[in-house]
Amino acid sequence: MKKPERQCRRCGNGLSQYNAEPLCSPCSRSKAPVCVPDRAWRDEAVQQALALWDFGEVVRRLRQRTGLSQTSIATLTGFHQTFISRLESGNKQLGGREAIIDLLNGLGLPADLRPRLLSAFADQPRTGVSEYLDPNLPWSADRMVTSLEEAVGGPMKRRTVLATLGGTGVATYVLQSMIAPVEELKAATASGPRVTPPLLGSLQTTTNVLRQMDATSGSGSLLDTARRHLRFLVDLMKTGTFDQETGRQLAGVIADTANQTGWYALDGGERDEAQVLFAGALRAAKLSGDTRLRAGALSFLAIHGYSGEDPGSAVTAARTGRQGIQGQDAPALNAMLLTREARGHAKLQDEPRAMAALEEASALCSRGRGEDDPHWLYWINPGEILGQRASCFLELGRPAEAAHAFNDARGALSHDEARTCAQFLSRAATAQMRAGDADAGAATGHEVLALVDGIQSARLDDHLRTMLGEARQFAGAKPLRTLLERGDTLLKERAAA
Repeated sequence: MKKPERQCRRCGNGLSQYNAEPLCSPCSRSKAPVCVPDRAWRDEAVQQALALWDFGEVVRRLRQRTGLSQTSIATLTGFHQTFISRLESGNKQLGGREAIIDLLNGLGLPADLRPRLLSAFADQPRTGVSEYLDPNLPWSADRMVTSLEEAVGGPMKRRTVLATLGGTGVATYVLQSMIAPVEELKAATASGPRVTPPLLGSLQTTTNVLRQMDATSGSGSLLDTARRHLRFLVDLMKTGTFDQETGRQLAGVIADTANQTGWYALDGGERDEAQVLFAGALRAAKLSGDTRLRAGALSFLAIHGYSGEDPGSAVTAARTGRQGIQGQDAPALNAMLLTREARGHAKLQDEPRAMAALEEASALCSRGRGEDDPHWLYWINPGEILGQRASCFLELGRPAEAAHAFNDARGALSHDEARTCAQFLSRAATAQMRAGDADAGAATGHEVLALVDGIQSARLDDHLRTMLGEARQFAGAKPLRTLLERGDTLLKERAAA
């Protein structure tokens, strides 16, 4: 008999020349799938999805490699076909360790992959992860306090303890934020300062004022102030007197403040510090019981991922954030998370998923604010969605579409928020020049340079360098020569300041 040259798409066994269908005889006679073959698990894309704990992507990739239907996956795992469909699309997440183990066991996860993947459920710290970042340590007030104290404990101390989480570590943190049990807050005592609702309101107002200042002047002048404010809040959690409800409200203010402080650190170029702060914010949000704050922390982790070299974690974080707020009337918050997911997909060059996420975000944004949309999310509007669409087009190598989307979004810009406006326009100028419209790019670039005086933002400086790098392609044109002269001089002055 002729040696088989093809393989059964279900079990991987060889097919003879007599098999017209891509199934071997046992599989073709069986109504249920035999298994997911080992070779499918060895696929690079499946391995990447496993590393990110993106189980919807794991299922989708396995089905692509095996030809199995969603119904077959449902039969293997015991989950309903509708759930499998929503898991693949990112509209559902696995809600606990039992569900994860059921899925992986049903799909036949090879034995050699189990220790690495399931180590996030172990009681001991993960190898290679700093004790201050280990997501498996108890999700308690004490652990939250410790992690944030290390983040804001002073420059020398931060340099000794900060360690970035890779894709697997971020994904594990994201997962644990959903499934880890939360310990009860300490009971009120008579020894520490009393935490009252008026005090919390005043502290929240400080965080809100810093947030508004950031959109105008950038993070450079705010980071140290925010660190001190967060340190005071953390000290209150350590030493204050409060009941369970007030303690959870304090945790909520800490979560919001840690998110903002992390954002100032990220905007100021302190990526490691930012990640530690976002992880601490996620712990505080979990303690507060406010899933919207948890979604906010996950959205910042998503920005950290797609603005660096870990866009897959951006997708995972954003999707998990949406899963946590299901059932709430929060169209603006969902739209914001979808833009974060879209940016991750765009960085991964997955255009269909990026565009689908943006379309859904636009539809949600058109509904306006919902009853459950948080007070700190005031900046989501159609212009923001268009701007994110434009940024996705830039990542996807489609500068003409990016320039068009940026132009459509300009009407929604608030020139009172100078830093935000300057970042937006710098990307617009880059898109125009990449699309070959040097004159439009030069005009927009000059607008940017007129805005940036007094703004301290490392991310804005990076955008300016990218914009000027594009301008150098047209250095022979007078408008671009003038832009380069102004821009180079300005960057030197900012570097010397």
